[in-house]
This record gives sequence, structure tokens and C-alpha cells, in this order.
Amino acid sequence: MGLFSAINTAATGMSAERKRTDVIADNIANVSTTRTADGGPYRRSRVIMRPITSQAYWRSPFLPDGMDGGVGRGVRISEIQKDNAPPRLVYDPTHPDAIKSGERVGYVEMPNVDIVTEMTDMIAASRAYEANASIIEGSKTMFQKALDIGRM
Repeated sequence: MGLFSAINTAATGMSAERKRTDVIADNIANVSTTRTADGGPYRRSRVIMRPITSQAYWRSPFLPDGMDGGVGRGVRISEIQKDNAPPRLVYDPTHPDAIKSGERVGYVEMPNVDIVTEMTDMIAASRAYEANASIIEGSKTMFQKALDIGRM
């Protein structure tokens, strides 16, 4: 694995984790949204990541074909999926979105967002982002040391 492939791999991870953090923040912001444009309560979103499998990325023009180990592939976001878990039911007959008839009268359908789960996911995404940033910083340091050795 070359220097640029390590940086490219870590960069895809940083980009994916940044988007994951944005989706988690959106979930937290909508923890009390009982009415959306689609109707019904807000549905929790989650990021689905897949490995990058194509080599149609970037290739070093300075290395012969046999020596080029290829670019680090990394990850990509394949989709942002809505969670189909049922909404939480909270009894509040004074709420404007309370169910007016049937066996669940007086209950309000609340979003299926759990703050503890979201905060746990946020910590994991933050740490993954930091790990990828450390990889880039380490790669830059190794490259600088290699240049220093070459100057001697």
C-alpha cells in the first residue's frame, strides 16, 4: 500500500463519517417531530456504507503498471435508509397530533429515534473520523521522513 492509497482510503472514510454525523444530527434534531410532509412521525435515518470496489479512481502516473499497487479503495455511502421500526406511542390527549378515534385514542405517534442510540452512534462516528485523520497525518509524517532521508 503506497502513501497516496493510504490517504485516499482514509479520506473516503472521513467523508463517509462526516455524512454519518450529519444524518445522526438530523435524527437528534427531529426527536420530537410528530408530523412530516409525508405524514406521520419522523422516521430515523441511517447510513449504509459499502466498500469501494472499482479501480476507476486515481492512479499514479509515475509508477510502471507492475509497481503500482493501486489506490486504496475505502468506503462509499450506498444509501441513506429509513428505519421501519414502529413509532413510539406516548399518551397525551391534549397534543394536536393525538389519535382521535379507535383503540389508541389519546396516544401520539412519536419518532422511532432513541437519543442514547444516536449519541452512541455519534461517538463511534467521531472516533472513526479521528482515526482516519490520524492515518492521514501519519502518512504525511512518513512521507516527510522519507524525503528527509533522500536529502541526506
